[in-house]
Amino acid sequence: MKPIARSRRVTAASLAGVAALVLSGCGSQDDGGSGASGGSVSLGFVNGSNTHFHSCLLKAVEQEAKAQDAKVYSANSKQDAGTELSNIEDMIARNVDALIVQTVNVDALEGDIAKAKAAGVPIYLTSVATSDMDDVLGAAVVDLKKVGGMDADWIEKDAAGKDVKVGIVAGAPGAASDLLVGGFKDALPATAKVVANQPGMFNPAKAQDVAENMIQANPDLDYAFVANEEMAFAVRKAFDAAGAKDVKIVSVNGTEDGVAAVEDGRLSATVANSAMTIGQTAVKSAVGLLDKKEGVDKISDIPLVLVTKDNVSEAPQYCPK
Repeated sequence: MKPIARSRRVTAASLAGVAALVLSGCGSQDDGGSGASGGSVSLGFVNGSNTHFHSCLLKAVEQEAKAQDAKVYSANSKQDAGTELSNIEDMIARNVDALIVQTVNVDALEGDIAKAKAAGVPIYLTSVATSDMDDVLGAAVVDLKKVGGMDADWIEKDAAGKDVKVGIVAGAPGAASDLLVGGFKDALPATAKVVANQPGMFNPAKAQDVAENMIQANPDLDYAFVANEEMAFAVRKAFDAAGAKDVKIVSVNGTEDGVAAVEDGRLSATVANSAMTIGQTAVKSAVGLLDKKEGVDKISDIPLVLVTKDNVSEAPQYCPK
């Protein structure tokens, strides 16, 4: 990558294809605004939604930007790819030095990166990576297939060779949820049969409806994999109301409430991927890569921790205070 007129700016090439290593998780309610003022570098942060994950991600980005003497402008795409592209255009118009993007859909990245390339603004991705990393400044990646696999491994160990029935409450159709669920299914033992797999759309009310139908159709369900903790709480409520308190639920995120639910038994396990760590890593790495500092990784893999009752104290902090 060659610098252009502004010393902190680097070019980005167009996206040849997209592959996600993932998360999701899961948004700030701010549509725009700035973080630290008067910083030596300006960053545009385009967030993807309004869930707890995204709110914590925004807070982490803003706090770390202040620590790095960077100015940050934020916008929220509200799970809409068209809004995401519009937000990126707005950030380009602000003449930012780099963009940090939590995309709503990896398929949207081709247009995003092409637009940024035309303006000479590099993009740093959170949660996902492109198939050709020459196209972007860098990425803080959550391996969602591994996340799903870790939950499946817990079920295999807990089932101890018995034949069991498993239900899946997925997120919204798309790369993030698909990879998460795919990793889970691929890692299940042959003795575990998936008897239901429906999207909860990352919406607790929808997830509760799905769970009510699932337990009615499968009253002998043993386990449920739920694509984030906000939905998992609703699924737990539905199962308990149906007299299925023995169904064990595994989930994703590692929020404060999620870890507490593991500790009190509402959830059996969750895979923690800290939104705080993602946001901090994104800002630190983006600034370091812009400045061409030595030792800054272009791709940063976010640590994952399987949280069970036995190790709740080891769960990483999820959201900045």
